[in-house]
Amino acid sequence: MAAEDSASVVDSRTRLLARGAFAALFVAIALLVVVVGLFRTVALLAVCVGGAVLTIAALYAFLVNRGALRWISLAVVVIIPLAVIAAIVNAGLFWALIPIVVLLAAAVWWGRAALVRDGRVPPSPEIAVPPPAHPILLMNPNSGGGKVGQFDLIRRAEALGAEVVLIQGPGHVDVAELARQAVARGADLLGAAGGDGTQALVAQVAAQNGLPFLVISAGTRNHFALDLGIDRDDPVRSLSALTDGVEIRVDLGEVGGHPFVNNASFGVYAEVVRSPAYRADKVRTVLDLLPDVLAGKRGAPLVARAENTTVMGPQAVLVSNGPYRTDDLAGLGRRAQLDSGLLGVVTISVRGARQAVGLFNRAHNRGMVRLEASEVVVDSEAAEIAVGVDGESIMFPTPVKCRIQPGALRVRLPRDRPGVPPLRPAWDWLRLWELTKTSARRQ
Repeated sequence: MAAEDSASVVDSRTRLLARGAFAALFVAIALLVVVVGLFRTVALLAVCVGGAVLTIAALYAFLVNRGALRWISLAVVVIIPLAVIAAIVNAGLFWALIPIVVLLAAAVWWGRAALVRDGRVPPSPEIAVPPPAHPILLMNPNSGGGKVGQFDLIRRAEALGAEVVLIQGPGHVDVAELARQAVARGADLLGAAGGDGTQALVAQVAAQNGLPFLVISAGTRNHFALDLGIDRDDPVRSLSALTDGVEIRVDLGEVGGHPFVNNASFGVYAEVVRSPAYRADKVRTVLDLLPDVLAGKRGAPLVARAENTTVMGPQAVLVSNGPYRTDDLAGLGRRAQLDSGLLGVVTISVRGARQAVGLFNRAHNRGMVRLEASEVVVDSEAAEIAVGVDGESIMFPTPVKCRIQPGALRVRLPRDRPGVPPLRPAWDWLRLWELTKTSARRQ
């Protein structure tokens, strides 16, 4: 008998969860028809779907307009869902729908669990390593609201034999130069306590010199630390890698010669971050700039090229150090692995409310393009464009080339760490249906 294709074989628990999801869905639909009636069921579904479409369209209108029209749109966003709920209650269907809602919730829960199990990626190979002889750690005392001081990281690191270099002014501090000076003094490990932008700069110097790199989660969000499975709430745990650590290899992104550990963003986000007012009031700045950015009145038109695909005029391009595996269109905050050897590419083009609805309806063929590539080029008519590199706005001359450096970075991790939490995968009914039919194997 020919060997089965590995993609067609799943463990029995995954298959059972997928079948349970569809069973709950079918029972919910059958119960809906029995309790409500066929005609009223169709009418109810039409009201719910229509309400969702109108809500998304109104939300898009809220983002692209100013003045009275913006606030009218916001009122519609609030009123329509309440009106749908009121219609259900007035029809006397509220209590009848409770068991149906429970069944639908179970279908989503089991379906999500099956997709999570199906999308699991084996962890990166770990290598046991001896403690470094001369570790040098660069620490930003202002990052993350002052986590370096709050967690007493300087004293704790020095007690473990590390040399600490503070990243502080007056004026601009060249973080990469500080890292190069540390290498010149004989560092056999470089580390950084700060945000992802700081991590990327020190990581590049470590990669260029073949040194291990230690991530100390002392920034505000620390997305890179999250995808490495490092404790983001207690940066002290990162320091244990100095005495009891393991090492993995991960990729390092590069945009126009500048490193990034998370992503480089072009278009909407880059233009917003570029605004001097962004740091002081993020929400107000976003709402103020979005209408002009989405209408093409701010920022030059873009052209993105990756592999054999060219996307003309996208409003946003996100190039990530490893493809994102999520259905969060706003954040795209998680990656399944950091050693795939590929960049993730997402382009978004929204020319009206219809395409906005299409994005939320997963109609990606027009509004969104997802790719994986080893190199991406973003061009424009402008001589230079803004790029958001790990949350910092930087101007680059066009065309801007992004590339991946596979396995370039040796990351030193504490042996005892939380680990990478499960990803929230994109919802995919077709894949879920395939999981119900695949052959099962024991775990």
